[in-house]
Amino acid sequence: MALVRIPTPLRRLTNEKDEVNSEAKTVSELLDDLDNQFPGIKNKVCESDGSIRKFINIYINDEDIRFLDGPKSEIKEDDTVSIIPAIAGG
Repeated sequence: MALVRIPTPLRRLTNEKDEVNSEAKTVSELLDDLDNQFPGIKNKVCESDGSIRKFINIYINDEDIRFLDGPKSEIKEDDTVSIIPAIAGG
């Protein structure tokens, strides 16, 4: 089971949990699983076409999925997945 780290802006959807678990085998499956557990979370992370929003970064064990296999990136049993919204500043 993978550990998923939830960023502060999304915790209102996870009953304030900062970490949740998922049995998903890919990032796409993970997003669907999270949405089943916490309805509405996928809409915050993905565009209407299902693609991950540009300002959302997802890491598997500190590896950016954009440099792996994107949403098809494989998640293994003891992996840690971090969802990180980009922060803009001036």
